[in-house]
Amino acid sequence: MKALIYNGAFDISFESVADPEIEDGQDVIVQVGLCSICGSDMHIYHGHADAFTDGKGFCVGHEAVGEVVETGANVHQLKTGDRVMLPGSIGCGACRNCLRGNVRACLNGKRAVFGLGHALQGSQAELVRVPVGDYNLGIIPDGVSDEQALMLTDAQSTAWFGCRNADIVPGCTVVVIGLGPIGLMTVESAFVKGAARVFAIDPVSYRRGRAQQLGAEVLAPDDAVEHITAATNGLLADSVIEAAGSDATVTLALKLVRMEGTVSMIGVNHNMKFPFPLGAALGRGLTFRTGTTSVAETWPELLPLIQQGRLNPAQFITTHLPLSQGADAYKLLDSRAEGVVKAVITP
Repeated sequence: MKALIYNGAFDISFESVADPEIEDGQDVIVQVGLCSICGSDMHIYHGHADAFTDGKGFCVGHEAVGEVVETGANVHQLKTGDRVMLPGSIGCGACRNCLRGNVRACLNGKRAVFGLGHALQGSQAELVRVPVGDYNLGIIPDGVSDEQALMLTDAQSTAWFGCRNADIVPGCTVVVIGLGPIGLMTVESAFVKGAARVFAIDPVSYRRGRAQQLGAEVLAPDDAVEHITAATNGLLADSVIEAAGSDATVTLALKLVRMEGTVSMIGVNHNMKFPFPLGAALGRGLTFRTGTTSVAETWPELLPLIQQGRLNPAQFITTHLPLSQGADAYKLLDSRAEGVVKAVITP
């Protein structure tokens, strides 16, 4: 089969590799119909996954939808031809946390992420093996398109997780920092959760324009503190969702949240020495939450919202390319080219 292979920083190649095979009776092989590039894939692209390469490349990607083409002997809920979506991360499917949908806290230590190394090859490929397929795959229901389902494999789920962690209640004021695909989905999700006012911050004018179309009040980072302070009569925001991951944006989030407000961080930050202002946070009674979402846990909430048209995550797909041009897709996203938000790849 063909696949996108990570070989090192800024080096993604389109290669022929061996087809995945059933390795366990609970495995399912999926023929990928659509896959996409996530912001965390860009962290891999920038070299943060070099520790997992072992001197050889691996297939990247963790957002995909497709069709079941082969099942192991112990797969009972899925059959050949089923339309399915792959959550970005998976679990054992047997412990009490996984059975609640919380693969992040898998008690058997079997939480794994597609496309982060050799242990579980990624889904930017023609085929992908899914362990414990009955548990770790979701059937795409009627009324949900492949593109909508694709956004549910990580991006929209992460945006919803970020809003849930932000303690959004009807009538509150929300700030979203970072307007990539997940940030824009977070803006839309905040309104669905009842936010009366959403401020959206990003240095890229095109992204601010997309957020404004959703109803947000948009700002460049340098203007944010002064403007939001004035707009809220000094109270600041009830909830701030940080979706960029830099030291500067985390610091900004802490400046924009009100006394006893909540900061929800879903951006990825690799700085293990970030100087968190613990004393100030304690004195102001702040709640600070972070973490990665257990994708499938969000599906019961999100699928009806998409079927009803209240959420439309597919609107942020701006770019379609074939798998053979996957390396170009990574370069395009890395350049932050005008008009590019979310890239979808067709094997």
